[in-house]
Amino acid sequence: MGKQEKLKKIYSDIKTVKIQGATNVAKAAVEAYALDKSEKNKKKLLSLRPTEPTLSNALNFMEKWPKEKIILHFEDAQKKINKNVQKIIKNKKVIYTHCHSTNVSKALISAKGKGERFEVVNTETRPLFQGRKTAREMSAARIKTTTFVDSAMDQAIKKSDIVLLGADAILKRGVINKIGSGAIAKLAKIDKKPLYIVADSWKFSPRNVRIEERDFHEVWKKAPKKIKVRNPAFELVPKKYIKGVVSEYGVLKYEAFVKKADKVI
Repeated sequence: MGKQEKLKKIYSDIKTVKIQGATNVAKAAVEAYALDKSEKNKKKLLSLRPTEPTLSNALNFMEKWPKEKIILHFEDAQKKINKNVQKIIKNKKVIYTHCHSTNVSKALISAKGKGERFEVVNTETRPLFQGRKTAREMSAARIKTTTFVDSAMDQAIKKSDIVLLGADAILKRGVINKIGSGAIAKLAKIDKKPLYIVADSWKFSPRNVRIEERDFHEVWKKAPKKIKVRNPAFELVPKKYIKGVVSEYGVLKYEAFVKKADKVI
C-alpha cells in the first residue's frame, strides 16, 4: 500500500469512528503525520475529529519530538493511569461507564489482572453503539458486565458504586465527552455516586473546542423529509459534577489537574 492509500485509509477510519477513543485516534493521526509532515496533511487530520485535543496536542508535539516519543507517552501515561484507577476502585463492587474509553477500559482490565474484584455496568451508547466495544473488552477480560439501553442509564447508575468516564476534551470549565455524559453526571450527583474522569493529560485544551455534530443518517437512515433529526456527538460535563480527574499525574481535584496540565500543553 502506497503512502497516499495509507493516508486515505487512516482518514476514513478516523472519520467513520472505525478507530475509536481519543488516544487511538491520536496514535493513528501521528502515524499519518509521520508519513507526510505537510501543513495540508496536518489540517486534514485536525478536521477529522475537532472535539479531540489529544490529536492536535500530539501533532503539535511532533514538531519537536520523534513519533516514537509520542507513542511512548501514551504507553507510559496508561501505566500510571492503571495504578491510579486501582486506588479509587478498591472496595467498589460495581463500576458504571459510558461509551468507549481506552483509558478506562485498559485501567479496568489491569485492575482485574491485579486481583481487584468488581463488575461493570455500562450503556450501549447510540447511535454507533460504542458501549458494546467496552462490554466486549470487559467480557474478554472475564469481568462480569451488564449493558443497559441508554434510556435506562438511571437504573444503571443506581446499581453502581462509582462512575468512571473518559474524556474527549478537558477544558477549564469542564469535560467534553460522549453525548449522554451530561445526564449521567447529574444523575450521579443526585444518587450520590462519585464521578471521576479517567484521562491522559494530553486531552486538556486551554482553548474551547468545537463540539462535533455528526450526520443524522447515523440515527435514522430514511427519516421522513419533514422531520429534523439531531445527532450531537458530545456534550459538556460541568466541573461541579466531577469529584476528581485520574490521569498520569495522580488522582487530583479538577482545578489541581487543570493547573498542572496547563503548564505542559
